Amino acid sequence: MKKDIHPKVREVEFVCACGAKFKNETTKHGSDDMKVEICSVCHPFFTGKQKIVDAAGRVDKFNKRYAAKK
Repeated sequence: MKKDIHPKVREVEFVCACGAKFKNETTKHGSDDMKVEICSVCHPFFTGKQKIVDAAGRVDKFNKRYAAKK
């Protein structure tokens, strides 16, 4: 391999919005801690608790259209 062409890998601490902290490696430059919005502790896929986000009644609009076709 050629020298000095690969990015430097360093270990940082990731902090989730739920408060969970974990360490991982990254090539991104910056501070020693990175903030993330969602992690495996609070993600619905891993927790089994599904949340339906109804943005501007889109779920209701879909249900009304689907019910009208029956």
